[in-house]
Amino acid sequence: MAIPKINGIMILDLINLEKVYPLPFFNQLEEFIHFISPPLNRQMVLDQPEILQEVEVIFSSWGMVKLDAELLEFAPNLKVVFYGAGSIRYFTSSAFWQRGIKVCSAYHVNGEFVANFALAQILLSLKRYWYYLRQYQINHQTWLRDPIPGMYKSKVGIISLGAIGRKVIELLNPFDLEVLAYDPYWQQAQADEFGVRLCNLETIFQQCDVVSLHTPWLPETEGLITGDHIASMKQGATFINTARGAVVREIEMIQALDQRPDLTALLDVTYPEPPSENSKLFTLPNIILSPHIAGAIDGEIEKMGAQMVSEFLRWKDGKAMQFEINEEKAKTLA
Repeated sequence: MAIPKINGIMILDLINLEKVYPLPFFNQLEEFIHFISPPLNRQMVLDQPEILQEVEVIFSSWGMVKLDAELLEFAPNLKVVFYGAGSIRYFTSSAFWQRGIKVCSAYHVNGEFVANFALAQILLSLKRYWYYLRQYQINHQTWLRDPIPGMYKSKVGIISLGAIGRKVIELLNPFDLEVLAYDPYWQQAQADEFGVRLCNLETIFQQCDVVSLHTPWLPETEGLITGDHIASMKQGATFINTARGAVVREIEMIQALDQRPDLTALLDVTYPEPPSENSKLFTLPNIILSPHIAGAIDGEIEKMGAQMVSEFLRWKDGKAMQFEINEEKAKTLA
């Protein structure tokens, strides 16, 4: 006797469908899932919410519909959401958690790409690559006398020890560097396991040659990094932000960088995003902007879908999902 299939649906920005869930993934899922319709985007679901009546599992990615109390009335059988992207904050709700619906996210995969990007930026910054690139282009000199921290016994500061911050520390382990970290929820005994020294923010900025920010954007972290922090940095230091622009007081940061041309800021995120057309973020020579590319993009996105397929197979077999997010954990994630 054939085992009954699970009723499912895909909800996401359709432009990302083939990137997150390419045809081989879809075919694999169809062995166990009866998809009640072709993939839908958010508006399609809002236009016909009754389509959720028999749905037990949702596969999604960027563009997920918000599962609030009103919409969940149309989805009495929903058990689990597999989200092939990072943050789940925008589509979960108190009604979602009260219903006991499970959710897992590919935040860990996305975080690996962010950590790899941050590592590359840190290593280049220890050589003051961006500063010397500018100077070489301007002065056409192969040897400049400004000091370089280098990759031996220099200090790197990691702000926040969530999944990404910890991964960056792991990637830094093979290098002869001293790693300082700030995270108000950690004790030194925990940090000892990672070989890092916990410090306050002021010490991080004053002592480190490179400071890398990995703090999620939460109400309590908005504006955490001030202009005074940037202004206090060592001669020739670099600040890297691959987290969220709103964690930094950008106007203050711009003022500090304008007054300290020896410093460099590498910003993959801003607030707003993109910055306003007349923002000095575009014109200050010691600010390097990249267009939010640290996380998974293009071909990398497929790995997030692969993880959701793997998580579904674990859930189907009654095993614990590796990347399930509960309500408490969701409060600490970006």
